[in-house]
Amino acid sequence: MQLHPVPGHQRVVFLKPLVTDPRIEVGDYTYYDDPDDPLAFERDAFLYGYGPERLLIGRYCVFGEPWAERTMDLVMSAPSRGDTVVGHDVWLGYGALVMPGVNVGSGAVVAARSVVAADVPAYAIVAGNPARVVRRRYEDDDVERLLRAAWWDWPVELVTEHARTIMAGEPAELERIAGELS
Repeated sequence: MQLHPVPGHQRVVFLKPLVTDPRIEVGDYTYYDDPDDPLAFERDAFLYGYGPERLLIGRYCVFGEPWAERTMDLVMSAPSRGDTVVGHDVWLGYGALVMPGVNVGSGAVVAARSVVAADVPAYAIVAGNPARVVRRRYEDDDVERLLRAAWWDWPVELVTEHARTIMAGEPAELERIAGELS
């Protein structure tokens, strides 16, 4: 019935001592991790808080004391997934989730509510859970032109001057403008 199972980590709470809503039942040793406000579980995680439906969560969804002191080294020594990288000129739809270690290429579009668990090629459109390439925004030759043009590295005055071309022009036009910068 301890609220914070891992000393020094206030973002992690055991749910059983926290939950007061009679429609939510939580088993022993189940925890919730929220960097913003772990005490707001009932407000933030229980989205459909009306009607007769209940939320039932089992026991041991993750470890806590006394297991933390015996297993924290395993958790902390897990291999890194690497950096999560979102390239230039990327559009992430509402509620999109990019998992750790994923690289989202420049010019990509990630549809709303997609779960991106693998790298996304430059100028691809992905959707779904897990996100899959739906189509490419441009042919391979044009993608290479856009990446070479790298308009996101231009001085802001040049971006402003050529905003219409950036938004609606042809990749060859952007490549030509970039060539004039050299």
